[in-house]
Amino acid sequence: MGAGPGDPNLITVKGRNLIEQADAILFAGSLVSETAMRWAKPDCDIQDSKGMDLEEIVAWLIAKAQKKQVVIRLQTGDPSLYGALIEMVQPLDEQGIEVGVIPGVSSAMASAAAGVESLTLPEVTQTVILTRVEGRTPMPEGESLVELAQHHCTLCLFLSITLLKKVQTDLRAAGWSDDAPVLVIHKASWPDEEQIVRGTLADIREKCRAEKINSQAMIIVSPTLGARHWSELKKSKLYDKSFTHRFRKAVS
Repeated sequence: MGAGPGDPNLITVKGRNLIEQADAILFAGSLVSETAMRWAKPDCDIQDSKGMDLEEIVAWLIAKAQKKQVVIRLQTGDPSLYGALIEMVQPLDEQGIEVGVIPGVSSAMASAAAGVESLTLPEVTQTVILTRVEGRTPMPEGESLVELAQHHCTLCLFLSITLLKKVQTDLRAAGWSDDAPVLVIHKASWPDEEQIVRGTLADIREKCRAEKINSQAMIIVSPTLGARHWSELKKSKLYDKSFTHRFRKAVS
């Protein structure tokens, strides 16, 4: 189940209801706030997985599920992004254990919200790429940051804050200018811990170093950043009075 970006109030209603019913919860303590467990039953078996490897995590889940308990694996953001969802599900499938996934709010969306930014704008960009910079995990062929950044659309870079120098190098190689706006959000939505850093491709690394941001940060690079303060803006056709759709006729 996705715990969302950090603020426990951003867990979905369905997710909160499931926490209330759970007999056992295994949460990713390095990334998920323990306050998310405040809705759990007093006798719920709650375990932090931050010191566990994959085999230990899977063994714990199987052992609890085989007791016919409601068991939750609670992880940050949405389970479909940069998690070990399939690695965990396959052994459960082999044991005949029923599995369901509850989606969560991604840190990409929470970061855009924190900055009051839109990831898409008419006639600016209509495309968002969710990706990461190559580190210990290699990128598949054709998915290097240089290649993806050549689209000059919105880039949401996960798990890359310690590689900002490479981000700068790769974006420049893809044709981005030094004055391209960059937004970095540390712990998006976390009460009293969220940090927002705005800069340009040229200075964002130094600004993040000055704020000591070196983990749990989303990097957004986009031609839409700062549009809130633009004097001219191409507006959506959805609300244009001269645009007809099935709920409203155009007014000339």
